[in-house]
Amino acid sequence: MTTVYLVDDHRIFLTGVEAELQDRFDVVGSSYDVDAAVDAIRTLKPDVVLVDVHMPGGGGVSVVSNVLDTNPDIQFLALSVSDAPEDVIAMIRAGARGYVTKSISPAELTDSIDRVAAGDAVFSPSLAGFVLDAFAKSVPVAEDPELDSLTPREQEVLRQIARGYAYKQIARRLSISVKTVETHVSSVLRKLQLSNRHELARWASDRRIV
Repeated sequence: MTTVYLVDDHRIFLTGVEAELQDRFDVVGSSYDVDAAVDAIRTLKPDVVLVDVHMPGGGGVSVVSNVLDTNPDIQFLALSVSDAPEDVIAMIRAGARGYVTKSISPAELTDSIDRVAAGDAVFSPSLAGFVLDAFAKSVPVAEDPELDSLTPREQEVLRQIARGYAYKQIARRLSISVKTVETHVSSVLRKLQLSNRHELARWASDRRIV
């Protein structure tokens, strides 16, 4: 049976989703906040994590990126009230395999989890079009030698810089020290032959990195 972990800061909604899924999946746990979720997911190693996008402490992007940094085989499905393009793209770039909205029916959600567990990419029909358009206009990571020269953690720090976060915010979102953030930024600047974080943010913006 597929094991599933749930992450959502709306407790009533979380309870409802767990009740809907428990007969079909092995729901191994749930969390209301980012830090607890990351620790529990790393320990339990579920097949699929169902994760909300907007939560205190960094949200779904932080959960996905932090877990995949150490457990790349875990699959993530974003479940959110938001259908904003920037939220969808940010979650997919962080490593989520799919994105569905909370208007989804229980049967559709069950099917989406099954598909993500099997390695498929899943999107709500209303989101699929602009996701494809957005990535078609982006520079693929595998085809950008400069970006490909960065480690996964350096790429994640770069994304946080591109989103406008300060070093202290990045450290909190990625659960690392400010000194470690500074070290990663220095390494990225050296590899990309840039002078400062403003040039770095502009470099990322030119490549549609979010």
